[in-house]
Amino acid sequence: MGAGGRMSDSSEHGTKDILKRVPVDPPFSLSDLKKAIPAHCFERSVIRSSYYVVHDLIVTYVFYFLANTYIPLLPTPLAYLAWPVYWFCQASILTGLWVIGHECGHHAFSDYQWIDDTVGFILHSALFTPYFSWKYSHRNHHANTNSIDNDEVYIPKRKSKVTYHSKILNNLPGRVFTLVFRLTLGFPLYLLTNISGKKYGRFANHFDPLSPIFTERERIQVVLSDIGILALIYAVKLLVAAKGAAWVACMYGLPVLGVHMFFVLITYLHHTHLSLPHYDSTEWNWIREALSTIDRDFGFLNRVFHDVTHTHVLHHLISYIPHYHAKEARDAIKPVLGEFYKIDRTPIFKAMWREAKECIYIEPDEDSEHKGTYWYHKQ
Repeated sequence: MGAGGRMSDSSEHGTKDILKRVPVDPPFSLSDLKKAIPAHCFERSVIRSSYYVVHDLIVTYVFYFLANTYIPLLPTPLAYLAWPVYWFCQASILTGLWVIGHECGHHAFSDYQWIDDTVGFILHSALFTPYFSWKYSHRNHHANTNSIDNDEVYIPKRKSKVTYHSKILNNLPGRVFTLVFRLTLGFPLYLLTNISGKKYGRFANHFDPLSPIFTERERIQVVLSDIGILALIYAVKLLVAAKGAAWVACMYGLPVLGVHMFFVLITYLHHTHLSLPHYDSTEWNWIREALSTIDRDFGFLNRVFHDVTHTHVLHHLISYIPHYHAKEARDAIKPVLGEFYKIDRTPIFKAMWREAKECIYIEPDEDSEHKGTYWYHKQ
């Protein structure tokens, strides 16, 4: 197993193979992977990156103009159909802008950190995301992915920690409730209460500059993030006063909620899969954690989301490669990764339901020599 092996792909091998566990001991190094990637894939262009921002902003305005101008003219039954179409389309393109803001946090937008932070701060603040706060907690996630002890988010429960209410919800209506709750409230609650995140010695959230999530030198930028969110709240208040709460909710509020839902869905599926290992401190190391993610296929939305969906394994290995080089870089390292690369092309709704049903808790295999390696199990 290792370099040169066949890549697992559900379109080629079926569901059984895509759920097959990935190996845990890679025979290659990060240096080997970087050498396989063409040099130009590491180049960041502020002009090219800015093109995607402008493009997405133009599309965003077109969707806004069409909805604001024509949906109110439709008969009521057609309007009820048109609004969800607008919310989906606008949320999709805004998610693309959110992804560019996320790239800024990884210094993948340009060669200049101040440009990246300025663009990221504006884009994320406009989408109700505290840019610097999330940038730093997300950095911690990249540094500790799939560590049971130190990862920042999506930390699964061990069997002994499965709560009573989780057992009650382990049925069809319970899973529907859990998925709806996770998609709609998961991101706001993570920011506010660190739900599903690392357990600190005290209450932690993304808006408190004194939160244990952050270091001393990061606290002033957390304050800047808060100012950005407060400015947005004030702008929304002015819009409500001028246009009404219903208009603001339809044109802006629900599309932004859609962005948060897409974000949670994408990240949940990237880090939740029966084939992916988790490690305690006795077996965790960086190259193992970077390989313990999976790419997903969102169909035509892959392009709308700037390919973040199906280049996530690469992203955890080398996070500063711009999205417009990501597919080429991913394809370049596939032969080196071999069996350590996985992409699951299961339809998204089916995959979401399967993971919610099957990935309940983690436990090590009783007969394994890797006692610090944990795998998902169902109840």
